[in-house]
Amino acid sequence: MITFWQQENGKLISLEKEELDSSKKTWIDARCVTREDISILENEYKIDQEHILDILDPDELSRIEDADDYVLTIMRLPIFVPTAEVPYFSIPLGVIVMPKKIITICWTDCEVLKDFAANRVKGISLNDFPAFIIQIMSRGDITYLRYLKEINRRASSIQGELQYAVENKEIIQLLNLEKSLVFFTTSLKSNQLLLEKYRKTKLLRLDEDDQDWLDDVEIDNRQALEMADTYSEIFSRIIDAFGSVISNNMNVVMKKLTIITVVISVPTFITSFYGMNIYLPFANLGPLSVVIVTGICLAGIGITNFFLNQRGNLPRKEKKSIKHSYKKKIELRKLKKQIEIQEA
Repeated sequence: MITFWQQENGKLISLEKEELDSSKKTWIDARCVTREDISILENEYKIDQEHILDILDPDELSRIEDADDYVLTIMRLPIFVPTAEVPYFSIPLGVIVMPKKIITICWTDCEVLKDFAANRVKGISLNDFPAFIIQIMSRGDITYLRYLKEINRRASSIQGELQYAVENKEIIQLLNLEKSLVFFTTSLKSNQLLLEKYRKTKLLRLDEDDQDWLDDVEIDNRQALEMADTYSEIFSRIIDAFGSVISNNMNVVMKKLTIITVVISVPTFITSFYGMNIYLPFANLGPLSVVIVTGICLAGIGITNFFLNQRGNLPRKEKKSIKHSYKKKIELRKLKKQIEIQEA
């Protein structure tokens, strides 16, 4: 879908192609482009097909390139899709600068372009195309920062759920959020290189105001990059910590199963011994032999359980003694404070 915008009284107004004023500069907004839109961009505006394909490539990195009749800039902007497996990721946006037109091409819709179309961005001016591009990148950095904060909040809520029960669903959500941080980090690094090229390039003329604005955009981009790196490191540590919790819970379960197996193996050994076809003690006592064998099995279970519990209780006794000594230290500190207060 191609939309035409011109500026009147400081606001962007959507117009039909026949209503455009040829004396004013125009923003041509191509979002969710179709094959018909691609053919219009190729035939009517003479945009190279390879450049269009690069813009529509989801994995294309940021760059600036000089063509014969225009200057191409590709930057990466953040996007949020709640229904996607990885809800936060980034997309390439192509900006083509011509003498009287600026064309933006994107294979989907994003919040940054919606903000521009809704006049939610202050200080927009179509008379200065380099400043317009810097405004897009500045709005993109602000959106990156907001999405990063949302990712952090979602991770905190998932972490709270994992403290009660460790399930695969929450861990997968954390992994998807970590993927989003990786996408954001890669895109922000690519945009940082683009900003450095903008400062050195002569393809677009930047005045002093544009240079100052470019400095602010670089600061916001670095801040977003540092936040993404920090959150990514925190996420990896959280996932490792919960992996250790899962492993510890598994060890506890295996320990209990091992104790049950050892306890059950004692009567199994005794009954198997009396199941042999040879002369065994108490074999001629009739029904009394059953009682004796049962008593031996119960005694074996009791003795085994006693020794296992005795070994398991040793750390508990040590913990109780540590807690008792710790309480005594606290009481002594309180008494010392009371004495000092009385002396004062």
